[in-house]
Amino acid sequence: MTRKRLILLGFIALKFLLQFLLLSSEYDLQRDEYLHLDQANHLAWGYLSVPPFTSWTSYIIQLLGNSIFWIKFFPALYGALTIYVVWKAIEELGGNSFALILGATCVLFSALLRLNTLYQPNSFDVLSWTVLYFILLKFIKTDNLKWLYIGATVFAIGFLNKYNIAFLLIGLLPAFLITEHRKIFLKPSLYFAIVLGVFLMLPNLVWQYKNNFPVFHHLKELAETQLVNVNRLDFLKNQLLFFIGSFIVIFSSFYALLFYKPFSKYRIFFYAILFTLIAFIYFKAKDYYAIGIYPIYIAFGSVYLSEILKDGWKKYLQPVAIAVPLLLFIPIFNVAFPNKSPEYIIQHSENYKKLGMLRWEDGKDHLLPQDFADMLGWKELALKVDSIYLNLPNKNNTLILCDNYGQAGAINYYTKQKLNAVSFNADYINWFDLSRELVNLIRVKEADEVNAELQETSPFFQNSILADSITNQYAREYGTAIFAFIGAKIDIRERIRDEIDEKKNYR
Repeated sequence: MTRKRLILLGFIALKFLLQFLLLSSEYDLQRDEYLHLDQANHLAWGYLSVPPFTSWTSYIIQLLGNSIFWIKFFPALYGALTIYVVWKAIEELGGNSFALILGATCVLFSALLRLNTLYQPNSFDVLSWTVLYFILLKFIKTDNLKWLYIGATVFAIGFLNKYNIAFLLIGLLPAFLITEHRKIFLKPSLYFAIVLGVFLMLPNLVWQYKNNFPVFHHLKELAETQLVNVNRLDFLKNQLLFFIGSFIVIFSSFYALLFYKPFSKYRIFFYAILFTLIAFIYFKAKDYYAIGIYPIYIAFGSVYLSEILKDGWKKYLQPVAIAVPLLLFIPIFNVAFPNKSPEYIIQHSENYKKLGMLRWEDGKDHLLPQDFADMLGWKELALKVDSIYLNLPNKNNTLILCDNYGQAGAINYYTKQKLNAVSFNADYINWFDLSRELVNLIRVKEADEVNAELQETSPFFQNSILADSITNQYAREYGTAIFAFIGAKIDIRERIRDEIDEKKNYR
């Protein structure tokens, strides 16, 4: 085994090790993770908020035992593969050992460490962007048309993971038009490749059509409830923070793509990032949507720096360049990961506030970062629902109805009773089982909507009680109530069907 390969394996091993060490056992899974895991029980070619790829991974995780280890393994794997692709890109650009180590260090000690702690489509999205840019590099270098077909296939897989990858094309199209690479539009193979890509995406597109394109409703809802709070200046500031240890490397790549002669044929990459960022800013996208742009530019910057730091006294700056990402990562380690207790975070809130980490999607500051607050209270909820369920008469005829997908997914993941909690929220609206008579209702209600629940629902049941609530004061779900409605006086399935129809018609 060569020295370079040993170094690469060392980086990949360190990547996996860090991803597991950065998580404290005080935290549960994050709310989105529960939804993605539950999709394995309802395989389809599409979902209301995401394409199907994540559900396929969830199914594999389920076959492997559905343990926390495997849930965290896959995002770590996608992060490790991102390092590998950047490594290969550096090799394609002629980079030496210093360039390889610098590039791998920059990718390892970046925002990807935070991103890869969560089982969400984002980790594979970043990998897809990086692979596609690598394929573009290979196509420009070799002019081999096979890379068009490989690129179309990779884009389709990335599209089936997260629609965000469409921004890559939005940025690349004008970049092609203003460079000499515009001649690609004269190649018939481009259009055959496009047909291949569309064919691979077709099942999801057909699903969207049959379900009245829920992706547009999701985007509209996202824009009204979350993106409206996005500050464009904060978006740009956070781009720097995501790869703060790689700041010099990435900006060196911009200079090299414009003025370094060996990179002149790759100048399209400079225009691509420019147009892609403009598109993200115009649509007020969330800052992390753009993370996938940067790994390939670390490859260009690493190779360029290896050339200008190879002679004379400058070669002594090589260890400094490698040390910078690691040294800048150390203070970030203390704030960016769920490795500190909620009490510690509250006591040191200024460290989090100045980085904007306490600001949630509602545009307001809270006690904990939103992702961290979204990792608390779920086991407590499932345990209490289990306990209430076991004490119900006719418990097999019980519906567990939640206010949001996090509640439903967490109950379904942690419960010992194989319950099937549902919600009118997200994909759960399509997963109701109304084939059996429903005698009881366990209602999980968010804290700000608790007061009216007994008054509205108890007339339809013989007995009604507020059975319990979430008591973890640091959880986003703090105060969420659990009601038990026992002995239905009417067939409540009709009311539920009406509610489902109303929600779907609204969409």
